[in-house]
Amino acid sequence: MNFASDNWAGAHPAIAQQLLAASAGFAAPYGASELDRAVEQRFNELFEREVAVYFVGTGTAANSLALAAINRPGGVTFCHREAHMLEDECGAPEFFTHGARLAAVDGELGKIDPAKLAAEIRRFPADFIHAGQPMAVSITQASEIGTVYRPDEIAAIAEVAQTHGLPLHMDGARFANALVALNLTPADMTWRLGVDIVSFGATKNGCWCAEALVFMNPAAAKDLPFIRKRAAQLFSKSRFIAAQFQAYLHEGLWLALARHANAMAARLQQGIAASGRARLAWPAEANEVFAILTQADAARLRAAGAVFYPWNPPHAAPGLLAEHETLVRLVASFATQPDDVERFIDVLG
Repeated sequence: MNFASDNWAGAHPAIAQQLLAASAGFAAPYGASELDRAVEQRFNELFEREVAVYFVGTGTAANSLALAAINRPGGVTFCHREAHMLEDECGAPEFFTHGARLAAVDGELGKIDPAKLAAEIRRFPADFIHAGQPMAVSITQASEIGTVYRPDEIAAIAEVAQTHGLPLHMDGARFANALVALNLTPADMTWRLGVDIVSFGATKNGCWCAEALVFMNPAAAKDLPFIRKRAAQLFSKSRFIAAQFQAYLHEGLWLALARHANAMAARLQQGIAASGRARLAWPAEANEVFAILTQADAARLRAAGAVFYPWNPPHAAPGLLAEHETLVRLVASFATQPDDVERFIDVLG
């Protein structure tokens, strides 16, 4: 009953096998191997256009280097108040941009409100040098509270960004989970709606250590090779990241893994809603479920072997908890078994 995080899950056997296959023989280093090139071409096919792809080792690196590539003096990136890059990356985006800031924007259900985004951007007029200058907008798909931006919501945020001449970045640590939840193609969830840069995550969905930074306009990434090298994210044996993506993207494996995780979360959500002992904080739309339990029930579940994290209530949801209650996050992964979900529901009662 491990629902702590999809980071806790291991690697899918097909991906582990591909890593083993890539370990034989010799291959050009630093992204120059035939395998690297083949996987880069696979990304072109995936996004239905020529893109620039850069492999990195972590999602934090992908987000931070995305902002570093579009950095401006006194730069400000606008993101949701609960965004991962703001709450959980230990200042890495600010560090790798040499001091560019993250400005919090509010919005219900973990998603940026376009009107509030426009208002926040207006706080930085072009002729007022003391405030700094806007440089980007970033959205998290799926969001930090398990909700998903709909196409019209992405397009509305992109319109605000474009009005102000700002690139739109998508933190896609759970990109596949959002994609299958919306039944869209990668192109339809990104550049066709106005997204310029994607942090394409695979580690949470069955890979060992595989993240990609994808620029829809390759010219916008002209400095990224140097930025990545300086940040110590240019892997010598990068074919091992490429090998993971080769297996991950082969015959739709990545989508099947995400569908399984989402289905396990949906069953978990259904069981919690029907339990009579707990309630959902809000509807889950991908593979994360947020539930409100009594503190006694949370302790009882942990004693029975369930693993999950307590979670801070969103700023936009004051008064969510009673004094004896706690908010918890339950994450399903490609490795979550139906029996574990049913056992959790049974123990909850």
